[in-house]
Amino acid sequence: MFGIGFPELLLILAIALIVVGPNKLPDLARALGRGLAEFRKATNEIKQTFDQDETVQELKKEFRTAQTHMSLERLTAPEEIPSSVSTEKTARPLAADEIPGETEGPSEQSTPSSDTPPHSTGS
Repeated sequence: MFGIGFPELLLILAIALIVVGPNKLPDLARALGRGLAEFRKATNEIKQTFDQDETVQELKKEFRTAQTHMSLERLTAPEEIPSSVSTEKTARPLAADEIPGETEGPSEQSTPSSDTPPHSTGS
């Protein structure tokens, strides 16, 4: 247990008997027993908590593995597209007249207005 053998245990009990006395020794033993029981209970609860945490960690690891496999399957999915689906119908480029917001000619002229004076070079 704690590296205490039978001879050491007998020595501890003899010292306790001398210090506490024979009348209070059973009460002391009862209190020590209750204390050890509570200590063991707390230790078991902590162990269960760690076991649950390990279970959660294992589940997270399995989830990440499954997520990685799904990502790999998604990358290989285009190879598995059935031949009945035509890619030219779904990925056809738009013609110039189909582009929204596109007009035939420029909407504003790029020549400067006559209201503004011409820019002169300083001489």
